Amino acid sequence: MALNLIKLCVGCDSVEDLEEWIAFRLDERRRAGDPVEHFHTTRMMPTRGSELLDGGSLYWVIKAQVQCRQKLLEIRPFVDQEGISRCHLVLDPTVVRTEWQPRRAFQGWRYLKQADAPVDIGTSHAELMAMPPKLRRELAELGLL
Repeated sequence: MALNLIKLCVGCDSVEDLEEWIAFRLDERRRAGDPVEHFHTTRMMPTRGSELLDGGSLYWVIKAQVQCRQKLLEIRPFVDQEGISRCHLVLDPTVVRTEWQPRRAFQGWRYLKQADAPVDIGTSHAELMAMPPKLRRELAELGLL
């Protein structure tokens, strides 16, 4: 069974913000002639990397709700210019929306068992996805989503 990570998506107010940011970063890399890949840099190296790469994802908490995920493709350790060990979590740039799940703030990332992860929202939820993000957030805060 796959293991996942969960992390706060700081600076994004919606899944749409995250998608725009990813597109911007990919375009920057394309223009710079760098490999066109999406990654998130983190200070800590996951010790359970093989479990994460066996179908795991990074679940994003946006505005106190898990709202989406990105599939983990690779975990790439490196040492930055200041000599500090870090790692790149290489992610599929496709953002998969999930059912919303409340989550309190925390620092860094945490492991998330598949059994505790929110399920993906399929095409059967087209009406939900057509709602403006602000309305979806308000309904979720009221416990109606």
